[in-house]
Amino acid sequence: MEAPKRLYKYRAFSALTVDLLVSDKIYFADPASFNDPLDTKPCINPDLPVDQLEHTLRKLIENRISAEMAAAAKAIMYRGPKTVGHIQRHSKRQAERIIADIAYNATNPEYRNISPSPQVQLLTYQLQIELIQAYDKGVLSLATRNSCPLMWSHYGDQHHGLCIGYEVPVDAQKNLHKVAYGGSRLIDASRVAAMLDGDDAARKGVDASVLLRKAQDWRYEKEWRLIGRRGLSDSPLEVTDVTFGTRCIDSVKHTVIKALEGRDKPIKMYEMREIYGTFKLKRFALNEQELAVSYPHRARSAAEFFDRLE
Repeated sequence: MEAPKRLYKYRAFSALTVDLLVSDKIYFADPASFNDPLDTKPCINPDLPVDQLEHTLRKLIENRISAEMAAAAKAIMYRGPKTVGHIQRHSKRQAERIIADIAYNATNPEYRNISPSPQVQLLTYQLQIELIQAYDKGVLSLATRNSCPLMWSHYGDQHHGLCIGYEVPVDAQKNLHKVAYGGSRLIDASRVAAMLDGDDAARKGVDASVLLRKAQDWRYEKEWRLIGRRGLSDSPLEVTDVTFGTRCIDSVKHTVIKALEGRDKPIKMYEMREIYGTFKLKRFALNEQELAVSYPHRARSAAEFFDRLE
């Protein structure tokens, strides 16, 4: 699917927003911070027998613990000769302990009438936890429109904020994906197992189910997601314009304009206005010269002017 040539990010005005603009950075958010608790929260369909569910869970746990321990060793610059072997043994022990605990807890009489079996239920629950933890990527959510009233209300500080326009270069498109709305949150355990065995098609399917599916109610967002390392990053996108909300005050507009003044590639400035008699919004080019007449303002200037006349 061809990616849009322009995408937009609605934001409240803040020190972080100014920093992102002047330093040309973007922020890849942890999906756990999303406002929709169902977003990036897949459910496992246990379509495998118990022994294969255990095998799949074991792999996920070993991969996670190995990665955590390797990162810790790197952080303290520990490079002992037996580091790799120790990490492998420890991750296997931890995986076996968790699986043994599940088998033991499944014998609890309180689970007697659960269907499918208690062991399958507990394995499935732990698989869901481990699958989510396996995704350490961050997400930058982007919209295809700059004039959506709902987006301005939800993400643009109730129209007090701004909307950053981005051009999408060809080299950034490989990490850009369209969100699908509706459907099921279920992921077959067999597909997760295939992914762990190196199946590329299974990997893409699981990735899409985890990172790129939302409830039908969110379809108005028409969202695209850029996937990358969590946290601040140099932007692979090109900022082209900034649009200010209908309630954005002039001092904020002036601040953003001045902050971006002298940039190598100029950024166009717009403001959003209501279309009379409708519920629609339309953006217009911002009159920067008119703003420059009023800002920056010095309160005592007028008083001093009249003092000189006396």
